[in-house]
Amino acid sequence: MGRRKLKIQRLEDMKARQAKYSKRKKGILKKAKELSILCDVEVVLLLSSPSGKPTLFVGQDPNGLYCILQKVSNMPFVEREERRAYTLELYEDQLQELKDKLTKKRKILRDWKYPENVEDLNQIKFMEDHLIASLNGLRNRKNQLAMEQQSKERYLEGTENLEI
Repeated sequence: MGRRKLKIQRLEDMKARQAKYSKRKKGILKKAKELSILCDVEVVLLLSSPSGKPTLFVGQDPNGLYCILQKVSNMPFVEREERRAYTLELYEDQLQELKDKLTKKRKILRDWKYPENVEDLNQIKFMEDHLIASLNGLRNRKNQLAMEQQSKERYLEGTENLEI
């Protein structure tokens, strides 16, 4: 039984990823088209879906892929290496930023999991304020649902009285 639930969960996760991918793919293809038209540049975009299905976008020029590959292949080796190094440097910077954010988020989660280990008074105050806000949100939602339920019950009582 456990394997079946795991298989169903994986299938649901795959469907969710595919749906998110499809939605975001539309957005990025739209941006690529806008970039191609508004900036008059050659754009080639290759995407691979979670299921492995590729999508190729070529800007306005149907020979755009060929033109871009031709330009890259005609580029001197040193320039290609410089561009590659620059791109890697950008990715490394972004990766470091993401690692730093992840470290901060892990600390926050650890603080929530083990609040007795938190030494910073400001952090404890922040956590307290967050809990109070969450509790108030839950109370409001509970009250809203209770009012909706009462309205439905009154409506049903009213329709029952009409039938009699």
